[in-house]
Amino acid sequence: MTSGPGSESSGPVPEDHVIVLFGATGDLARRKLLPGLFHLAKAGLLPARYRIVGSAPAQAALSDDDFRKRAREAVAEFGRSKPEGPEWQEFEEALTFGAADADDPEPLLLAVRKAEQAVGGRPRRLFHLAVPPTAFASVIELLGATGLAENARVIVEKPFGTDLPSAQALNATIHSVFDESRTFRIDHFLGKESVDNILALRFANGLFEPIWNRDHISHVQIDVPEKIGIEGRAHFFEGTGTFRDMIVTHLFQLMGFMAMEPPAVLTAKSLRDEKEKVFQSLRHLDPAQVVRGQYEGYLDEPGVDPRSDTETFIALRVELDNWRWAGVPFFLRSGKSLGEGRHVVTLGFREPALRMFPLPAQGDSEEARNNELVIDFDDPGRIATRFLVKEPGPAMRLEEAGMVFDYGDSFNSMHALEGYERLILDAMLGDQSLFTRSDGIERLWEASAPLLANPPQVEPYVPGSWGPESADRLIAPYRWSLPDRR
Repeated sequence: MTSGPGSESSGPVPEDHVIVLFGATGDLARRKLLPGLFHLAKAGLLPARYRIVGSAPAQAALSDDDFRKRAREAVAEFGRSKPEGPEWQEFEEALTFGAADADDPEPLLLAVRKAEQAVGGRPRRLFHLAVPPTAFASVIELLGATGLAENARVIVEKPFGTDLPSAQALNATIHSVFDESRTFRIDHFLGKESVDNILALRFANGLFEPIWNRDHISHVQIDVPEKIGIEGRAHFFEGTGTFRDMIVTHLFQLMGFMAMEPPAVLTAKSLRDEKEKVFQSLRHLDPAQVVRGQYEGYLDEPGVDPRSDTETFIALRVELDNWRWAGVPFFLRSGKSLGEGRHVVTLGFREPALRMFPLPAQGDSEEARNNELVIDFDDPGRIATRFLVKEPGPAMRLEEAGMVFDYGDSFNSMHALEGYERLILDAMLGDQSLFTRSDGIERLWEASAPLLANPPQVEPYVPGSWGPESADRLIAPYRWSLPDRR
């Protein structure tokens, strides 16, 4: 299939590919992968020739026509473009299906062979494993045993283990078939345009990098609250919880980009080396600096153990033992059924050494005087600054003010790629800059061991609130940027 010429954006185009989606009948494929692949096709960013093969266990097998119908419904519901016109017709024709079980991989092998013949030449294979953790090892082993892993890359979905031993076992399974250079552990947070912009904000502007350190920054918040509950995913969530689901997989990764040293060059190796240094400097987590919560009504959710102590909320204070960040606390927070759904990083700046002005009228807390830089990762993204100015009038009275840069106001957001779109494209290009490395994920689980061994008791909180009150005491003398003052 030839990628359409009506491109909405320009950029590097990968070599010819056969993309295989394991878990193609699942929720992730429906909400993100199929709509994302179609948007890449419309943007002219899929290869010149490609095929997409859906796969699932034999009991969930689909015909090619049924898979195309399902893809059409997914794009109609979740896509940014309607499934119509010549672009959709070409994309739809590229879709086929091949079921796969460990004891009968032949339908998948046949589908991949036909797809490769249709593409011609020797296309690269890309496998996206959108499967439950319990199915992961069997899929990897199938790819190795059948020879499909040859000339292939693999995208691995979270969770990347649940502790250090399981992460090491998972990496060993992957590396038995795919070496690290062909392994792409995906975190869709890192595919957001505004996350990429952290690098530009820091390293392309003399305004920010000189003050991006402990001398000028008092604390950092990484805040990803969610309004939704567990949405019927009790089986997954009971075995995972918010810390394993969100902190290790997402928020620590954001911290790596916020805290890293400037790389020598903007290559995948340099970027990942610097991020790994941040993880190596992370102090082992102190359970006394962690708040775990559980929203009221969680125990009544279908499939939840009525005695469960699984956390649906977590807030923690962590520190980095390195020259740039020594003594600066990082506060991380995430949870379900909270007051608002956002993705925000806030840098609080220190007050000038000499206090010349009276405190702002709205309060006398030390935090009320903090200047802040707020990076909002919600698509299309925004960056805001908060600072103090003189209130008009004869008295020297200070009030808070702000300035905002909004991507949607400054750029055509249709040119932006969503997280999964960007990362699937990067995987096809072989660019690992925004993917997690095996040693990095193992180091994060190692630092998390004290908390996993001795977690504090969960505290109840009201759905729609901002979690247990203990989280406010944890961050004192500062306060959470959310709910914010925009």
